[in-house]
Amino acid sequence: MTHRVPALVVGGGISGLVCAYALQKAGIEVQLVEASARPGGVIHSIARDGFLLERGPQSFAGTAALRKLCAELAISDQLLQAPPRAPRYVLIDGALHPVPLSPPAFFTSSLINAQTKWALLRDVFGKTVPPDADESVAAFVRRKFSPQLLDRLVAPFVSGIYAGDPERLSIRSAFPQLHEAEKVTGSIVRGMLRLPKAKKGSRERPTLQTFREGNETLVRALSNRLGAALCAQTSVSGISRQSDGSFDVRLSRDGSEESASAKFLIFATPADVTAKLLGQLDSSFESLLAPIEYAAVAVVSLGYRKNDVGHSLQGFGFLVPRSAGLRNLGTVWNSSLFPGRAPEGHALLTSFVGGTTDPAAATLKPEELAILIHREISPLLSIKSGPVFSHVTIWPRALPQYNLGHGDRLAAVAKLLARFPGVWLTGNYLRGPAIGSCVEQSLAVAEEVRESLSP
Repeated sequence: MTHRVPALVVGGGISGLVCAYALQKAGIEVQLVEASARPGGVIHSIARDGFLLERGPQSFAGTAALRKLCAELAISDQLLQAPPRAPRYVLIDGALHPVPLSPPAFFTSSLINAQTKWALLRDVFGKTVPPDADESVAAFVRRKFSPQLLDRLVAPFVSGIYAGDPERLSIRSAFPQLHEAEKVTGSIVRGMLRLPKAKKGSRERPTLQTFREGNETLVRALSNRLGAALCAQTSVSGISRQSDGSFDVRLSRDGSEESASAKFLIFATPADVTAKLLGQLDSSFESLLAPIEYAAVAVVSLGYRKNDVGHSLQGFGFLVPRSAGLRNLGTVWNSSLFPGRAPEGHALLTSFVGGTTDPAAATLKPEELAILIHREISPLLSIKSGPVFSHVTIWPRALPQYNLGHGDRLAAVAKLLARFPGVWLTGNYLRGPAIGSCVEQSLAVAEEVRESLSP
């Protein structure tokens, strides 16, 4: 039996949920199918033994689009904001040093040598031209500033966002604002100062946020709004294009097969899944999307008695340069940022292991990862005893890598999509992996679908 639906969204992560919600809000009948038992993808909060932890993203930037979405879903009152001045640290020579977050702090910081400070001044008053060819983040920083800035600040920052390798990540794709700033003004500093003035709307700086009961609050609110339109444990087994331009989609649910006829298909699945599904319409999709690399990441949450931790834990946490020789990419001090993350008298710390520079880490057993992290952070934070709580999640395909050539790849995908009106893509491999970026892109896709229905 075939049922008809104007719009079918495939994939129930944050991108698919937001897109389906926006379509439904616009009055477009929509069905969302998710292969797993629960929607939300990597956004998954767990409450256990008095600890509240995140298996995926620990928090998110409170962008204007996200704030508006939370207001529509009536969950704004559940938002928590991290202390805006919480210091961040970086591990240098075995000790934690505060990261300079302002120009005065940068120029007085002992983290950066005179050569790097002079390079920043040269950028403020000088002018450079980016190369015509795609450039890696590492090459960009060395050309504009110094190897020291790359090692001590930029590379750890890149690990925190992409769990990626700055030698392979594309500056144009991973950090397009930096590339655009140099292209337009010849200066990163002048260009970044000009960008807020050029943007319409609010210029306020996004704040770091979560929800009182965890990031999954957003997933639950979206799922509740979708109601019966959300079908979990439902996978797509086949797609074909019909003579009228619509799509016949074969679905598998609870061991049974059914069909859906949809005018619009929105794929909010990871790149490799999207490649396999769209490859049934044109094999070129598979050759373009399947090679997109994903970094494997292990999320290690450890709980300690505060009396056993010598460090004050006042701040956001710390990042670890690869030159430090540790496998830990960085540690977030969850219980210092948001209330309710640990029982009274305890602290919750979440560390990340793996990424493209250490793929073997994700093959370790959870108990091995917990021991590894405890061993590495104990001397840094003066921890005297073992953790009283641990939870480890391993994501084999956690974060897409915007490596060199990514922009050309996506341009080729867009050109190919033009041959298939009614098909849209959304997801964290397109315009940024952050929750806010996924929300903004999915809202834009929903608006494009709505506009295509207008006379």
